[in-house]
Amino acid sequence: MSDVSQPRNSYLDAPYGLASWLLTKDHKRIAMLYLISITIFFAIGGLFAAGIRLELLTPQGDLWTSDLYNKLFTLHGVVMIFFFLVPSIPATLGNFLMPIMIGAKDLAFPRINLISWYLYIIGATVTLAAVFTGGLDTGWTFYTPYSSVSSQTAVTTAAIGVFITGFSSILTGLNFIVTTHRMRAPGMTWFRLPLFVWSNYATSLVMILGTPVIAITVLLVAAERALGLGFFDPARGGDPVLFQHLFWFYSHPAVYIMILPGMGVISELVAAMARKQVFGYSFVAFSSLAIAILGFLVWGHHLFVSSQSIYAGLVFSIITMLVAIPSAVKTFNWTATLYRGSISWQSPTWWVVGFMGLFTIGGLTGVFLGTLGLNIHLTDTYFVVAHFHYIMVGGAIMAYMGGLHFWWPKMTGRMFSDAGSKTSAVLVFVGFNLTFFPQFVLGFMGMPRRYHAYPDEWQVLNVLSSCGAGVLALGYALPLVYLTYSLFRGAAAPANPWGAKGLEWTIPSPPTTYNFEAEVRVDEPAYNYKSTREVHVG
Repeated sequence: MSDVSQPRNSYLDAPYGLASWLLTKDHKRIAMLYLISITIFFAIGGLFAAGIRLELLTPQGDLWTSDLYNKLFTLHGVVMIFFFLVPSIPATLGNFLMPIMIGAKDLAFPRINLISWYLYIIGATVTLAAVFTGGLDTGWTFYTPYSSVSSQTAVTTAAIGVFITGFSSILTGLNFIVTTHRMRAPGMTWFRLPLFVWSNYATSLVMILGTPVIAITVLLVAAERALGLGFFDPARGGDPVLFQHLFWFYSHPAVYIMILPGMGVISELVAAMARKQVFGYSFVAFSSLAIAILGFLVWGHHLFVSSQSIYAGLVFSIITMLVAIPSAVKTFNWTATLYRGSISWQSPTWWVVGFMGLFTIGGLTGVFLGTLGLNIHLTDTYFVVAHFHYIMVGGAIMAYMGGLHFWWPKMTGRMFSDAGSKTSAVLVFVGFNLTFFPQFVLGFMGMPRRYHAYPDEWQVLNVLSSCGAGVLALGYALPLVYLTYSLFRGAAAPANPWGAKGLEWTIPSPPTTYNFEAEVRVDEPAYNYKSTREVHVG
C-alpha cells in the first residue's frame, strides 16, 4: 500500500461551519464530537480527584468539611464512570473506526448515532447541574435508603441525568450490533473481523442488556424520593438490598463496557507493533463474548457483606474466578504475539506495555476481592479503590490513550510528537503506580475509603499517593498539549504510518466523507503480516 497524501475532500474539510458539525450524520465527525466532550468531562472529573488528594495530604481533614468531601468523591466517581469511562472508547474510537474496519460507509443508523451524542450531552449537563443545586453526596453507587430518603442533596437531578445518558449507550450499542451484522464488506466473514470489532460487538451486547436495568433502578430512586413510594426504604416496606442487586447486575458488567473495548485496542496495537498475526485469534475473539456473558453472573460478589447467604456467596465467588479466565487468555495471547515478534518501539508500544503491566496487577488483585474471607476484611477499604483504578484507569485509560495515539494520524491527518508520547506514557505509568499502589497497603491495613480523616501513621502512604496523583495529572495533560499542537503544526500523515494491516490503513489520512471511493472486497484474514504486499512505514 503506497503513501497517500491528505485528500481535499476529507471529512474534516466540507461542509464547513459549526452547524454542519452539530447536525452531521457522518460517524467520523460524531466521533470527534464525542472526543471533545469526554475530554472536557475527564478534566472535570480530574479536578474533583485533585480535591480529594489535596485533602488526604494531612490526617486531620482540615481542608474540606466532611459534607463537601463526600460531594467531591461522589462527583468524581459519577463523572469519570458515566461520562468518561463508559463512552470513552466505544463512542470515540469505536464510532470512528467500526464502519471503516468492516468496509462500510457509515454506521447503520446515522441519525440515531447523532441523537446518542445529544442524549449524552443532555444527560451529562443535567447531572452536573446537581453541582449548583446542592451537590451530590451518595457515592457514585447511589446506595439506598440514603439516596432515596435521607440525603438532602440533588439526588433526583443526578439520577435523571444518568437515566438520560443510559439511552445514549443503548443507541450506540444497537448501532454497532446492526452495523456488524448487516454492513460488512463482501468477504469480511466473522473470522476476518478485526478483534477491535469483536470487542465492541461484545460490549454492545452488554450495553443493550444491562443499561436498561441501571436506568430503571435510578429512576426508581428518583420516584421514591419524589413520590414517597416504597421500593428501597425499609420504613415504607422497601428493600435496600434489592437496590444493590439491581445496581450491580448492571454495574459489574459495566466494568466490561469500560475494559472490553480497551482489550480490542490492545489486540490491534500488539499485532501492528509486533508485525505478527494475533496468536490464537479465535480464542481472543470468543473470550470477548465469554467476558460479556460471564460478566452478568458475578454481581453477587459485591454483596458478600450485605446479608447474602454464604451459599450464594460461594457460587458467586467461584464464578468470579471463572470470569478471570477469558481475560487471562487475552493477556497470554498478547504476550505470545509479542514473543519473537519484530517489535517496533514506536510510541503506541509504550502504552501497550503500560497497559499490560497495570491491567495484570488489577486482575490479580481482583482474585483477592473475589475470595469470601479476604473480601470481608477488604470491603470498603482503599484496597478496593486501588483495584478498581488499576483496572479502570490503569487498564481502560491506558488502552484509550494507546488507541488515540495509534489512530490519531488516521483521524486527523497529522503526526504528533513521538518523544512527547513516550514521555507521557512513562509519566502515566510511574505516576499511576505511585498513586495507587500505596492504597493497596492502606486498604490491607484497614483504612476505609470515603473518609477525609485518618490516623497519623497512614500519612506517609497518603502523601506518596497524592504526589503520584500530581505526576499522573502531568502525564495526562501532556498529550493535550502536543496533540493540539499537531492539529495545526504537525507533519502530514501518510495513509499508513505504522505499517499496519486493516482496511482503515488502505484509505487516505484523514478519510473522505464516505470512507471508500469504491466497493471494498476482503480476500485475506485479519492481521495477515505474512503478506508480501508493500507497506509504507513512516
